[in-house]
Amino acid sequence: MKLSRPLLMLAFVTLIALGLYQMVDIRRPDRPVGSLDQVAGLRDRDDVNVVIIVVDTLRADRLSAWGYERKTSPIMEGLAQTGIRFSDTLAQSSWTKTSMASMLTATYPAKNRITRFNHVIPQGAILMSEVFQDAGFFTVGIFRNGWVKDSFGFAQGWNAYIKPTGKRSDYNSNPSSVKLPGTDQQIVDAAVQFLRSASDRRFLLYLHMMDVHQYVYDHSVDFGRSHSDIYDQAIHWVDSNIGTVIAVLQQQGLMKKTIVAIVSDHGEAFLEHGTEGHAVNLYTEVTRVPFILALPFRLEKPLVIDTPVENVDVVPTLLDLVGLPPLPEADGTSLVPLIEAAARGEAPAKLDGHEERFAFLDRNWGRPNLDPVPWVMVERDGYRLHLHERAQGKPGTVELFDVRKDREEKTDVAESDPSQLAEMRGDIERFLSTPEPSWGGPGWVDLDDMEAMELRALGYAVDPNAPPKEQVHR
Repeated sequence: MKLSRPLLMLAFVTLIALGLYQMVDIRRPDRPVGSLDQVAGLRDRDDVNVVIIVVDTLRADRLSAWGYERKTSPIMEGLAQTGIRFSDTLAQSSWTKTSMASMLTATYPAKNRITRFNHVIPQGAILMSEVFQDAGFFTVGIFRNGWVKDSFGFAQGWNAYIKPTGKRSDYNSNPSSVKLPGTDQQIVDAAVQFLRSASDRRFLLYLHMMDVHQYVYDHSVDFGRSHSDIYDQAIHWVDSNIGTVIAVLQQQGLMKKTIVAIVSDHGEAFLEHGTEGHAVNLYTEVTRVPFILALPFRLEKPLVIDTPVENVDVVPTLLDLVGLPPLPEADGTSLVPLIEAAARGEAPAKLDGHEERFAFLDRNWGRPNLDPVPWVMVERDGYRLHLHERAQGKPGTVELFDVRKDREEKTDVAESDPSQLAEMRGDIERFLSTPEPSWGGPGWVDLDDMEAMELRALGYAVDPNAPPKEQVHR
């Protein structure tokens, strides 16, 4: 029987995906079995590398390791099963620039103030990459999202900060009306080249994947034709790309001396609260993100930490694991004490200074000539309070959810629990009054036509020459 060309391509891609998965599984002995008691010893080693993989627009509840019914992510699930999974991680925004500025400086948006599309991280700010670089790590960042470009201040502290060039014909299937040139294969190709030449020098490698954001997928799985289905297919595609990176780390003998962190900047909405996409609100579907840690040794029994944590904790944790000093003025805190408590058989407790978790979005982030319209979320004691102000002097709205019973934030209990509402409004007031850091407020940049075109390719209708009412996101 003669197979059609599409079926031949499907069979070819499927064999590659299976081969990669088997390669990762077969080569696991390259990472020895260890225990949580060895975590503290990582600080004393002089050979531990760090790889941080940001999967843009990835919500935690669509991953196999979080119990999703579809097998969207076998590679990430495998890493979680031999490592550490933080089950309840909050992103600091539902928009990439604000979220990543917070993650990489470990500061809340109310402090760093990187909240609008033309904001720039100032030179005085200290990023994760600068601490690693000062400690002698060779630092490499590879990204495709224009919001973390060097022109927005994200290139500080990198020996190499690369945006791979992708041809417009290089993407796989993608239902979007706009298409970012290339695919995450360009990121993987660049990462593989670096890893094969890394030799014995210590390194920090940051990979920022974009194909889930763009709904890019291959045809190795077929979950359906809706946007939600295709989103799941894109996760599976990016998971296979992560598998390639892991396989090369194993082939090069690097997994036994590398910490791998998998995180995301925000999630994606599918009409749970009446909107699709992200950068519109701060409900759980756009702020609950994954955080997986794979250590230089495999745990025979995975560690799942249910204590609520945040993206501002990611970098303090990585720095602590390898014995580097914390970021100055950080709002986040190292999660290593949680890991060490688990090693002692103690029940995880709340972290000091982590009574509340915060997220922030300026809904006028794409309209720099208009006043800010903040949406703030605070979570404490099993409740989530949303305060979203209105433009043109209209009164703001508050919503209070008991997420112990209502994880999806469907039933507003603000009127039935006024005391909880009052306390948490006080939390938000204190959050918004946070003094700016010692490095000052953000810088500003005027987007040129090329930068605006790149951001349009992400799906944002950004026109630096348009009147304010037309400078909006999708």
